[in-house]
Amino acid sequence: MASKNESHRETRIAGPLTLGSLFDGIGVFPLAASRHGIVPRWASEIEKAPISITKRHFPHMEHLGDITKLDGGAIPAVHIITFGSPCQNLSKMGDRTGLAGAKSSLFYQAIRIIQEMRDATGDQFPIIAVWENVAGAMVSNDRLDFLAVLQAFRPDAKIPMPASGRWGYAGMVRGGRPDLAWRTMDAQYWASPRLARRQRIFLVADFGGRRAGEILFKPRPMLPLSAPGTEGGVPAAQGDRGPFLETGGRVPIVRPFQLFRMRGAAKKQEHVQFRDSFGFPTDPFPTLLASDVAPFAFWYEDDPLGGCIRFPTERECERMMGLPEGWTQYGADGEPIRPVHRYRALGNAIALPCADYIMAGIAEALNHVEK
Repeated sequence: MASKNESHRETRIAGPLTLGSLFDGIGVFPLAASRHGIVPRWASEIEKAPISITKRHFPHMEHLGDITKLDGGAIPAVHIITFGSPCQNLSKMGDRTGLAGAKSSLFYQAIRIIQEMRDATGDQFPIIAVWENVAGAMVSNDRLDFLAVLQAFRPDAKIPMPASGRWGYAGMVRGGRPDLAWRTMDAQYWASPRLARRQRIFLVADFGGRRAGEILFKPRPMLPLSAPGTEGGVPAAQGDRGPFLETGGRVPIVRPFQLFRMRGAAKKQEHVQFRDSFGFPTDPFPTLLASDVAPFAFWYEDDPLGGCIRFPTERECERMMGLPEGWTQYGADGEPIRPVHRYRALGNAIALPCADYIMAGIAEALNHVEK
């Protein structure tokens, strides 16, 4: 996806920045963008409940439908395109077929749309593309899938595998266009109080300059998370099945409860393994990966004996993702979204603070005027 114009003069912007969101889900990238003055212009999504949720929050954002039916040269050009392409075949909890899998191969549809838009606009738009995916994308297919991702953005470049045979948690591809940088971000470290552990790769491609590293690696202050019920006019959730997280208070340690681990330990009378069934810090979060709802172990650091095992509520899942309470509660028509659809939508979503940090960097980089 190299630009025909290899000049390294950075593209400057007049007027408000605009964003298009592929594989939009429940609009986390548009939410983060709007918090930094970037206008969400359109989104592509096929699931009914997420579309209804985003229409409620962004009534002026156009919905384009199925990504496989879009022509990047015919849809409205935007400064920024974001896409969290399906992770089912890349996740450690998935079937591990990688980018060749039926779902994860849709990544290439986003690459096609970006290239079509750049061809139609004389390599002017988009200026920035952001790809998000599970950390498993760095190890799937003997670590060759992540190389394929980099080469899809830079087919002109010969990108070698690292000498160690392993991709770093952060890295860059410099020289030529686009300028690439990636970083693994864990949502739990990007907000206070701490969120759920959720590791994701974020890759920034800068077609208009050499600012990818600045966007991904530069320290900057974080916006506070939204107060309950204040974003998009949505009231706080009501009637949860036994609230556990304290409003404005402590956030417990949350670990996925390993029922099969406990059963095996009990059968063999292995006390250490039995205790470990309450979850390791590195265990995947099944509920927040959009699988069947699974129980979690909850406890406060200062009261480990006062914990419990139960299913998280929809509101708690929203909080653990840094989203405003009630973000997924209602659709565009004001009708409640069914719990099963809320859980699935949240499992496929991006943690808001991570998206927030990247959108702040993009707004800062593209709105900067050279003196």
